[in-house]
Amino acid sequence: MNLEDMILISVDDHVVEPPDVFEGRLSKAFQDDAPKLVTKPDGSDQWVFEGVDIPNVGLNAVSGRPPEEYGVEPTSFAEIREGAYDVDRRIDDMNANGVLASMNFPSFPQFCGQMFNNAQDKDLGLAVLRAYNDWHLEGWAGAFPGRFLPLGLVPYFDPEAMAAEVRRLAAAGCFAVTWSENPEKLGHPSFHNRHWDPFWAACEETGTVVCLHIGSSSQVVITSMEASINTMLTLQPINLVHAAADLLWSPVLDRFPKVRFALSEGGIGWIPYFLERADYVYRNHRVWTGSDFGDQLPSDRFRERFLTCFIEDAHGLANREQIGVSTMCWEADYPHSDSTWPRSPESVWAGLTAAGVPADEIDAITHSNAMRAFSFDPFVHRSRERCTVGALRAEARHVDTSPVPRFRRHEAPSEPLTLLSLLERASHPLLDAQKGQG
Repeated sequence: MNLEDMILISVDDHVVEPPDVFEGRLSKAFQDDAPKLVTKPDGSDQWVFEGVDIPNVGLNAVSGRPPEEYGVEPTSFAEIREGAYDVDRRIDDMNANGVLASMNFPSFPQFCGQMFNNAQDKDLGLAVLRAYNDWHLEGWAGAFPGRFLPLGLVPYFDPEAMAAEVRRLAAAGCFAVTWSENPEKLGHPSFHNRHWDPFWAACEETGTVVCLHIGSSSQVVITSMEASINTMLTLQPINLVHAAADLLWSPVLDRFPKVRFALSEGGIGWIPYFLERADYVYRNHRVWTGSDFGDQLPSDRFRERFLTCFIEDAHGLANREQIGVSTMCWEADYPHSDSTWPRSPESVWAGLTAAGVPADEIDAITHSNAMRAFSFDPFVHRSRERCTVGALRAEARHVDTSPVPRFRRHEAPSEPLTLLSLLERASHPLLDAQKGQG
């Protein structure tokens, strides 16, 4: 196998929602109160819902821009690459990057639909959430069958409504939902509470994977408001260790033995020690803690029930046997600041070859694990020969991937950027939530 022969499916990318998301998808009773895109005096485009402004901050869509333009200030659609919000241009950018298929997490609703779930009017919130899912399935993923792994939001303010939406989505061919890495931080019961049993039961019944994206607890990882922003950026993916441990030791895995979780944008290099430690704890403490995994170790159960996701992770690939090759999926994170677009094939190939990964395992990591886990078969729509990196890039010779200045340039800070100075420069519900932690 060589680089051009790979087939790449990314299980973590993002969509910047276009202005017409809700057009024709809500009843007359809710249309006037639906989220609306408005242009602010500073020129930025922001969604407004129930009086709350939700900007698209700069780091959400920096693919195709020079690094000196990265930042967190609100942006306009004119300042971001069209592939972030236009599905036709997204396909162009996927082809140019050699990516066959992509799972797209939301932007302005936040990673698990916090904006809709927190609506004061719950009937409105549910109607808007369902309309968003319809747009995602029909207007985005449905526009190019076989090119997107559908992903739905759930109304987590009501577990019965969650279960109903999971079943509705599955009937439409969507077998993944995005939820919170820690619902307790959203003001709801923890994973350990039977409150969520209707949701788990629906996921088990339909084979729906629960995707837990970093930041889906509406909090980012901070050590101090005065710490360098690099501290947060370094710790953020590793923070999914909390969700992994919480669920691994929770009763959910016993009561619902078929539910699977994806640690979206969580990286994999930390997992070997995490599993070693979990097994050590089980062997040394299970008698007095009451843990019982039967004939399994915690590491065995993890490999059965979790999907692991990485962008570029040489250490994880070198230790893939300890993680479990069958758990591993690749991601491009387009158009976020961590994305490897438009050189994703070169990035992942370098890690795979450095780790000596054989061809069958490359296939598993780059696409077949994702196909199996998410009940997704792109080859129904496109022959395998047309799905490779080389074939897709051949279709995208017209796509310009060179960096294009689009944004107001920043002067280099006189001292390292801190979380405190970051919050002074921008406002967003996710960032604003941190102010109370300082």
